[in-house]
Amino acid sequence: MAAAMSRGPSGTDADGWLPIADHGLIGDLRTCALVGTDGSIDWFCAPRFDSPSIFGSILDQEKGGSWQIKPAGDLTRTQQYYFPESNILVTRFLTEHGVSELHDFMPLLKAHDEAHRQRVVRRVVTVRGTAELEMRLAARPDYGATRPVLEQLEDGIRIADDVVHLGLSADVDLVIDGDDVTASLSMSEGDVAIFVLDVLDPDEDLVVLDAADVGRLFDQTADFWRGWLSRSTYTGRWRERVNRSALVLKLMCHEPTGGVIASPTTSLPEHIGGTRNWDYRYVWVRDAAFSLYALLRLGFTDEAAAFVRWLSERLGEQSETPGADDHALGPLRVLYDLDGNVPTQENELDHLSGYRGSRPVRVGNAAVEQLQLDIYGELIDSVYLFNKYGSGISHEAWADLTRIVEWLMQHWDDADAGMWEIRDEPRHHTTSLLMVWVALERMMRIARQRGLPGDLTRWAEARDKAYHRIMDDCWDEEIGAFVQHVGADVLDAGVLLMPMVKFVAPDDPRFLSTLAAIEDRLVSDSLVFRYDHEQSGDGVDGEEGTFSLCSFWYVEALTRTGRLEEARLALEKMFTYANHLGLYAEQVGLNGEQLGNFPQAFTHLSLISAALNLDRSLG
Repeated sequence: MAAAMSRGPSGTDADGWLPIADHGLIGDLRTCALVGTDGSIDWFCAPRFDSPSIFGSILDQEKGGSWQIKPAGDLTRTQQYYFPESNILVTRFLTEHGVSELHDFMPLLKAHDEAHRQRVVRRVVTVRGTAELEMRLAARPDYGATRPVLEQLEDGIRIADDVVHLGLSADVDLVIDGDDVTASLSMSEGDVAIFVLDVLDPDEDLVVLDAADVGRLFDQTADFWRGWLSRSTYTGRWRERVNRSALVLKLMCHEPTGGVIASPTTSLPEHIGGTRNWDYRYVWVRDAAFSLYALLRLGFTDEAAAFVRWLSERLGEQSETPGADDHALGPLRVLYDLDGNVPTQENELDHLSGYRGSRPVRVGNAAVEQLQLDIYGELIDSVYLFNKYGSGISHEAWADLTRIVEWLMQHWDDADAGMWEIRDEPRHHTTSLLMVWVALERMMRIARQRGLPGDLTRWAEARDKAYHRIMDDCWDEEIGAFVQHVGADVLDAGVLLMPMVKFVAPDDPRFLSTLAAIEDRLVSDSLVFRYDHEQSGDGVDGEEGTFSLCSFWYVEALTRTGRLEEARLALEKMFTYANHLGLYAEQVGLNGEQLGNFPQAFTHLSLISAALNLDRSLG
């Protein structure tokens, strides 16, 4: 694992890189940007999450591009927080001469705004003393592969290449410096400076905003986020943590299509200098289904309905494709792009060095070519919950689901890549069999609750076969635990889901014994490894950290088995691994460093589930 790193006054490491966790997230329900504690936008793709990056210095400091606003002289320290109950980010610069604030946001005026303009707004306010600040915008479109043409306009600067068209305006003088745009600011207490980056159509004119315009956009955006969050039904002990996770999940919802991405970044490493670097800017059926569950639990039915519509379109496309049900990968793919298309192949961007030298940098994800049977259980479970708590599914959606189940009944015991997407020989994974059981059991529940047509007798027969396959072939008497796959002698934290999905009772002796074995082999001070990859093998070299998703599953398992004080302590420990804003990456390294793509939806949705269930159990 990575060694502990020394930090400079601005939070940078000795090698000049900000830690992954030293970033906040802003967005407009179409794309996101990562803003470092040093005031630099290090990651921004436009106009969509899956577009090539415009600022990508988090993957290559020299070639990636960034948008920096920082003090010109010595910086004592920085602070960063969210404007209350919003996704408006505030970065405070504390110097010997005064204090300045940088307000970063992407304006959102109302839901489903047909007149939405995509902008990144950066407002600088000196709140005490004086400040000398510098601005440098280095746009590097297409993941740093191209340099744009900069054109001085009367009211700003146009930044464009063959694909990207941007307009930068400000209420201070902007200077073209080679491929970059710069500005210098001398400010006193109460002074305000604004910078606005517009994402434009090729023939669209730049609209210049003044300080009053930006003030109105700030207030309207804050009202939007507060209005959205006010719909949450959660009022428990960990309201601030749960609310922040809900706001993060909302940022990963693509409003125009209804898709929910797994993370807004690509190739942030699971181990510094390692090769476990993946592109997560897609709609994973698994992640999105769990996100729907978390949002439904909080009362956000609109987002759940939007994803069900997106999902229904995928199901409809599957039913319209000749021979789709016979495809070796099944009627659904593991992941899709925002429009519901199957992504192109996984590519490596050789010109980028990767975060702190962690190569390769990947675009696309080869998991799209894998069979992962568990997605059907997660998908149908989410539909079951939507049918229970939402408006219910349509006749067409039910017909599509029954076709999927018919395929699943023929292939439920196929070897697959499993929920962790191993890049090794397919296996009969316990979690895949578990989710096959969930898929069939939830279909039967929906049919009974709604009186919908279905061959419940055949479904029950297949469900029972999956049940006995797990109990007979995935249980190891010597270890005293459910193992990772048929014939394995290694464990998998994914089986912590068993009581959560009602496969076993929380006090079932087999589950209690499995939990004890997982605690012995996979738990490290409440942090949980998903499995021992050195023993089990997954087809990828290199190390990885503990999976924060699994750590929250552990909290929930402790809760359901009645170990409430231990669950509460484990949850509070997990909160200490969040960054300064309450955000989580995918993993936690040996030294507590956040690793992997950031932030990750799966981690935040599992936090919500763990907190809600523990809250309810504590009374």
